[in-house]
Amino acid sequence: MSVSCGVECVVVLGCLRWGWKRCTYIGSYDSATWPMATADEFDPVPRVCRVTLAVYEEDLRNPQFAPRWLPHEPRLGRQASHLRADSGQRPSLPHLPDHDHREIVLTIRSSIWSKESDYKLLLDNRLGMQMFDGGYVHHGLLKSAVWLLNQESETLRRLWVENGSSYRMVFAGHSLGSGVAALLTVMVVKHRDEFGGIPRVMCDVMR
Repeated sequence: MSVSCGVECVVVLGCLRWGWKRCTYIGSYDSATWPMATADEFDPVPRVCRVTLAVYEEDLRNPQFAPRWLPHEPRLGRQASHLRADSGQRPSLPHLPDHDHREIVLTIRSSIWSKESDYKLLLDNRLGMQMFDGGYVHHGLLKSAVWLLNQESETLRRLWVENGSSYRMVFAGHSLGSGVAALLTVMVVKHRDEFGGIPRVMCDVMR
């Protein structure tokens, strides 16, 4: 009896410990052992944050949080107004050629909880539903990323060629857009040939 009680106590304590760690785990633990970023590595972060904030602007010709290079891109207003037409399959986004830093930045906004399509996207998933690149990913986010790549790949390729085929491609996203941007980056890296062999692809996401 005493042995079985002891085993039960160990099992209960083990389960409680697992539950406590599970409920108190935060994402920053994943990077707790990473080395500190250098100044050069951190340099693009504020810039990309400002670009991502621009996605939420009502008037991209006169944004409240404008990257300093935004006014120098005369085509931006027309591109952004066209891309803001939301199909219900992906967030609105602008393409932003950053000539100062030789980058083409594509940003993806977070969810809009007043839209039924965003709920459908998030709920379009179940455990083990979607395999991708040797692991499992969110089915709805992958569908969104695939749709987005099919819609915008020609524009991205054209912008890259127009700027001398030398700019870096940067995908950025916030919240829901982070997942789409991350999956989009993986797909572009795995299919560089469809983008003319673009050598430099980067992903910056914000939770």
